[in-house]
This record gives sequence, structure tokens and C-alpha cells, in this order.
Amino acid sequence: MSHEPLEFRVQESGVRLDKFLAPRLSDISRSAVQRLVGEGQITVNGEPVKASYKVQPGDRVVVHLLPHEDAELLAQEIPLDVVYEDEHLLVVNKPAGMVVHPAPGHPAGTLVNALLAYAPELAAGQDSRAEAERRPGIVHRLDRDTSGLIVVARSDKVRRALQRQFKERQVTKAYLALLDGHLQPAWGRIEAPIGRDPHHRQRMAVLPGGREAVTEYHVLEQFAHQVGPAAGRYSLVEAQPHTGRTHQIRVHFSSIDHPVVADPVYGRRRCSLPLERQFLHARRLAFQHPVARKRIDLEAPLPPDLERVLTLLRTA
Repeated sequence: MSHEPLEFRVQESGVRLDKFLAPRLSDISRSAVQRLVGEGQITVNGEPVKASYKVQPGDRVVVHLLPHEDAELLAQEIPLDVVYEDEHLLVVNKPAGMVVHPAPGHPAGTLVNALLAYAPELAAGQDSRAEAERRPGIVHRLDRDTSGLIVVARSDKVRRALQRQFKERQVTKAYLALLDGHLQPAWGRIEAPIGRDPHHRQRMAVLPGGREAVTEYHVLEQFAHQVGPAAGRYSLVEAQPHTGRTHQIRVHFSSIDHPVVADPVYGRRRCSLPLERQFLHARRLAFQHPVARKRIDLEAPLPPDLERVLTLLRTA
């Protein structure tokens, strides 16, 4: 299977090539970008460059992703925060920075690699379709830099049953997000179709003719500070996506001019808060157990990096 090259036109200046590309390749870490540069899979204006190259306005950056489907999936002993487990499924509190499944430029160190070591039975019992084999047990996804709860099926039958619940909107998902600005009203619903951005193929956007996307939200706290590292106006919200579009919460809040704080793709260019990733955490997940027929309702606390930011805002 071949992969169509990805092309980006640079608008800013003075940013390292690897730093420019990392947020635009959502499934690939910055270190993986550096490796791709070293392997000659990334060019600028048709020429190979170093990862430290400073991009300039008008530069044409092309990323050639080599196929990875034939690479063997490795079981890796990577610590997992398992919050629920039985013989049919498990729920993991995924840390920020972890990719869910192997992708071009990121063949290892993913949640799938960790799961294969934790639950070796996932390597068997999947159907023969390439997608299922490459993502054993994976029911849904979280962005690399979004932390929180993700459910994993231990058999293909359970995976299909859970995916059907997601498709039929029977699963409750609740995220905590810190947004730029004071969002009004305190309760709201965003209904705006989402599709692939025709100008930036690695981004999503609100587009006429896009796929239906619905997000409800509730403002929990608001902050306003004039000076210091917490300077700015912010809203802490709980967001419930009723559909599962790529980057849905990030795109929806950006579309109403209240982007997720520190979002490198859809957010403000500058963030005064001490954050290395977007403030977005999947804190609650509730679904019907496909076998036990009981409701599973789980929560994951905010990770320390996000909790520190809230503490700063509350005490500044």
C-alpha cells in the first residue's frame, strides 16, 4: 500500500522544521519527525534538509510516508494505567504523548504495543481485515496529546459490539477542556459539520457538506488575570461529543473563537500558561458491557500537568 505525499505551505518564519511539522502530523511525535528527516522522507522546496532547518514563508514542505503495514507489531513492556478490567475488555487511562496505534513514522511505543505485552491474547482472535489486525482491540481513538479513558476489547466480537454502541451514540464521553476566553452562554450545543480542510489535508475544519458533528458543553469555571504566567481569560468546560469526528472538540471550539488552550494546530499562536500540550482530557466514559449487560461508568482524574495549570489559575 502506498501513501500519498503530504504537502504543507509555510506561512510563519524562524520555526524549526521538526517543530513546524510535529503538530501537523497528529499521529507522529517530534522525535519520529526528526527520524523521517534523517531518512530523507521530508524535503523542503524539493531538497533534503536537517531537522534544525528554520522554515520560511512560502517554503514547500513535503512528507513522504513509507508503507508500514508489513512491519511486525511488537509487544513492548510499557506501563499502563488500567482503571477497569475483566475477561472481555479493559479501560486504560492513556497518558498524553502516547499514540494509540502504529502509524507511518511511529511504528512502536504506542498503546497497541503496550497492550500486546499486557494482554497477549489481543494478537489472536481478530478478524482478517488489515485495519483490525493493525489495531488489535482498539475500539475508538484519542489524539496523541489528549489524555484520558479509552476502552479496549479482548475479542473481535466485543470490539464490534462496542463500536456499534459508539456508532449508535449509546456511549457517554465527557472531556475537560480549558478554552481561551470567557465562553457564553454557560450551557450550549455546537452543531457544525466537520470535514477535511481542503487547504491543509492534515487538519479538519467546519465545512458545508462535512459530516454531522454535535458537541454539548457546560462551563465549570472561568478565570481572568491581568499579569503573570496566568495572564488571560479562560473557561474550564466539560464537553460531551455526541459524534466521533476527528479532532471534533478542538475544531468545534476553535470555530466559535474559543480554542482549546495550547492547541498547536487549532489554537492561538501564543500561550502564556506552562503547558506542553493542549488542555484536553477524556475524564469520563460510560457504556453498556456487551457481555455482562451492565452499565460501566468510569472517571479518570486530571493528570498532574493539567492540574498544575488549574492550581495556578485558581491562586494567581
